[in-house]
Amino acid sequence: MKVLITGASGFLGSHIAEQFAAAGHETRLLLRRTSSREFLTFPHEEAIGDVTDPGSLRPAVEGVEAVVHPAGLIKARSEAEFRAVNEQGTSNLVKAIEERAPDLRRFVYISSMSAHGPSPGGEPRPTEAEPKPVSAYGRSKLGGETATRASALADRSVIFRMPVIYGPRDPALLPFFKAVRLRIAPLLWGGRNRLSIIYASDAASAVVAATTADTDAGGRTYCPEDGIVYAWRDLLSAIESASGRQALMVPIPLIGYQAAGLGSELFGRITGQAQVFDRDKVREMRRRAWVCSSTELREDLGWRPGVQIEEGARLTHEWYREAGWL
Repeated sequence: MKVLITGASGFLGSHIAEQFAAAGHETRLLLRRTSSREFLTFPHEEAIGDVTDPGSLRPAVEGVEAVVHPAGLIKARSEAEFRAVNEQGTSNLVKAIEERAPDLRRFVYISSMSAHGPSPGGEPRPTEAEPKPVSAYGRSKLGGETATRASALADRSVIFRMPVIYGPRDPALLPFFKAVRLRIAPLLWGGRNRLSIIYASDAASAVVAATTADTDAGGRTYCPEDGIVYAWRDLLSAIESASGRQALMVPIPLIGYQAAGLGSELFGRITGQAQVFDRDKVREMRRRAWVCSSTELREDLGWRPGVQIEEGARLTHEWYREAGWL
């Protein structure tokens, strides 16, 4: 299969592209001229473009059988900036496919649990339940879902609402590994907030399975997770074990996170740079549960996760060390 992958220079995108290439598929990667190629060490073809530039997308999609779309912003200076990439960028891409690759076999949009909203009561919400995003990021990812479902590709599309993803190349959880190395572990809600997680290579394998499946997965929405609902303390304990350090669990009140988010925002305004941690992120963190279920994914495609949290934290820690990130 010849597949176009957006966002392949990023954390999850690089794992997805790597697995397609390893399985013998022809991989074409949509990259900007300034995109990092650090993790793109496998055979691939490059298409120079950007989802915000419709003209660059038309030649990129020509001749491919599938498009996998993980590209997007995880930090922005405003909701409009989020929407320009995560929503309008997705709309640009599906329109290019409709024009230049109308017979495309599969379109896979990588969304987020943020688009669906938190889990009241700590139980997974049905994928068909009304989305209730609580952040600008979540609303922009939901906009990408809407653009996908409103297109002519709807019945050939698969949407993945990803939970917390971790693993090698992940910059998001690195600060927590660094904190544990300093024997500090920050806690919100006493570390009892509940979440689903997935190791990066398992998330990528789910995407590959849905893209290449002979069965009809079109129109489905999936959430890959490792089968266990964790408390935040569980994740920190796995990081402790992987690091060989025992950290002091430090409860931080919500107002502390809100103050830190505001400070980060002010710094971003001064420097003109978007910040990952801001008050928008705190709006998500203050919810006590972000839980999903991979039951439908397992039943439809026979997919199974291969890495549980203890092994995943160890492999992630090893990679951080070898890469010089720790």
